[in-house]
Amino acid sequence: MSNTGGRRKPPTIHDVAREAGVSRGTVSRVLNGGHYVSPAAAEAVNAAIRRTGYVVNRHARSLITGRSDSVGFLLTEPQERFFEDPNFNVLLRGCTQALAAHDIPLLLMLAGTDDERRRITRYITAGHVDGVLLVSSHSGDPVAEELRAAGVPLVACGKPIGLGSKVSYVAADDRDGARDMVRHLLGLGRRRIGVVTGPLDTPGGVERLAGYREVLAEAGVEEDERLIVSGDYSRASGEAAAERLLGRAPDVDAVFVASDLMAQGVLAALQRAGRRVPEDVAVGGFDDSPAAVAASPALTTIRQPWDRISAEMVRVLLAQISGEDTAAVILPTELVRRASA
Repeated sequence: MSNTGGRRKPPTIHDVAREAGVSRGTVSRVLNGGHYVSPAAAEAVNAAIRRTGYVVNRHARSLITGRSDSVGFLLTEPQERFFEDPNFNVLLRGCTQALAAHDIPLLLMLAGTDDERRRITRYITAGHVDGVLLVSSHSGDPVAEELRAAGVPLVACGKPIGLGSKVSYVAADDRDGARDMVRHLLGLGRRRIGVVTGPLDTPGGVERLAGYREVLAEAGVEEDERLIVSGDYSRASGEAAAERLLGRAPDVDAVFVASDLMAQGVLAALQRAGRRVPEDVAVGGFDDSPAAVAASPALTTIRQPWDRISAEMVRVLLAQISGEDTAAVILPTELVRRASA
């Protein structure tokens, strides 16, 4: 008696081969990259896959290839930062889309504490992902070095401090972006220009401060340490930094803020202090994240090319997984003028 009411068996690689009129080995080669397969045979196999609805058994393939066919997106920050900072979500979405074109899923990993970093490092080095996109690396954070030493393909967003050319990275030109913003503020006639830096154990924090200092030196403006305060890229830290800045240098007439989210906090502190933006104090941000447009007034800022950053991170990582050497990619930024400066 036939089991007409039972669940239909999923198509197999044998069904695809029979439908395409080729051998099982040809189908296998197409599924594993198409090497040594003629264009006509590859098209026949792909058409058969579409007709039969065949889906690759990733577990079976991983047993053969030794690969997981997945990639990790590792954020070494407290979990709340992921939900607060829009840059992380933009980058995650871009990397997910870039990997989807290769039919590779992306696993989100949050490791903001030492215990979490140890657990995640064990998981990664056990082979559960083929490579890692590392976001927000701090100097002294052992994750990048441990993954590199274990031979895990790795691409960082921003140049990891202290690792030089040992780790692949993709970064916006933080220093040049900072220079553009400070030149813009000087061009508005501002001379008491403060800066709210990012964390100085991150590449963005270091490079953006360096760009600020370079342009002031070029313009012959004497550096005043009272005008330099730091934050951690959060809105609250920007607000607290602006309060410190106003207390130390009440004659400040412009502020370059190393992230748009911190700049929102700076705007709140200036408003509370009765300072008009941009009439009394011009404010410039960095990132051109959704926070820049949501700010009031809308932020003049430095645009990071997030789509290109995510696409390049994926490209470099997949090349490294395939056996290529480490690589560095630095992408240009752009000044975006809005109402705040």
